[in-house]
Amino acid sequence: MDQTRLDMLKQLADQVGHGFSDWTALDEALRHSSFVHENPQRGPSNERLEFLGDAVLELVVTQELFLRFDQASEGQLSRARSSVVNEARLAEAARQIDLGPCILLGKGEQGQGGQEKTSILADALEAVLAAVYLDGGLEAARDCVLALLGPLDERVIDRAPRRDYKTMLQERVQEDLRLTPRYRTIDESGPDHDKTFSVSIEINDRQLAMGAGKSKKEAEQNAARRGLTNWNADDFR
Repeated sequence: MDQTRLDMLKQLADQVGHGFSDWTALDEALRHSSFVHENPQRGPSNERLEFLGDAVLELVVTQELFLRFDQASEGQLSRARSSVVNEARLAEAARQIDLGPCILLGKGEQGQGGQEKTSILADALEAVLAAVYLDGGLEAARDCVLALLGPLDERVIDRAPRRDYKTMLQERVQEDLRLTPRYRTIDESGPDHDKTFSVSIEINDRQLAMGAGKSKKEAEQNAARRGLTNWNADDFR
C-alpha cells in the first residue's frame, strides 16, 4: 500500500471514529468487485466484509433498540430497525464521511459515477463497519454505528416506516406459523457496474415468492411484496 492510499485511509478512519491498528481490512473494505476484476493482484473484493458488516450492523442496532425501548412491540422494533438499517440511510451516512472517493472501482464503474451510487456506498459502509469490528471488536463497532447513524431515540420509533415489506411479511408469517422467512440469493447477472440480483423467499423449505432488483436489499423487498400478495399459511404448514 503506497503512502497516498494510507493517508487517505487515515483520514477516513478519523471520520469513522476508530483508530486502526492494522489497515489491511479497511483497505479491503473499499475494494469494489469491479476493481478486483481488473486488478486481481490487489486482493479480494469487499463482498465478504460486506456480509459480515451487515450482520454486525443488524446486531448492534437490534440490541440498542431492544435495550432502549423496553415497552415497544416486536413489530415496532422491526420497523424502527428497518428505518435505520436500510440502503438509503447507510448511503447517506457514507456521504457524510465522504466515503465515495476512498472506494476503488473498475474503470467502467468509475466512469458511470459509481462512487456516488447508493448501493455501492451502502455496501462499502457495511464493509467498513466489519473492518472496525475485526480490528477493535464489537464495542468499537457499536460506537461507530451509533456515531454514524445518529442517536437511536424516540424519533426512530416514531418515524419507522409502515411499508417495509420484509418486516410486514415476517410479522404475518410469525403470527400464522411461528416461523421466520429465509431469503436466499439465487442469481446475480449483468456486469459489475450494473448487476441484477434475484432472491427467493423460503418457508419450511418451500418457495413462497421471488423478486429481483439492482441490489440484494431491493430484491428482497420486491420478493417480500410478492410474498405478501401470495401468502396462504395453509400452503406452508
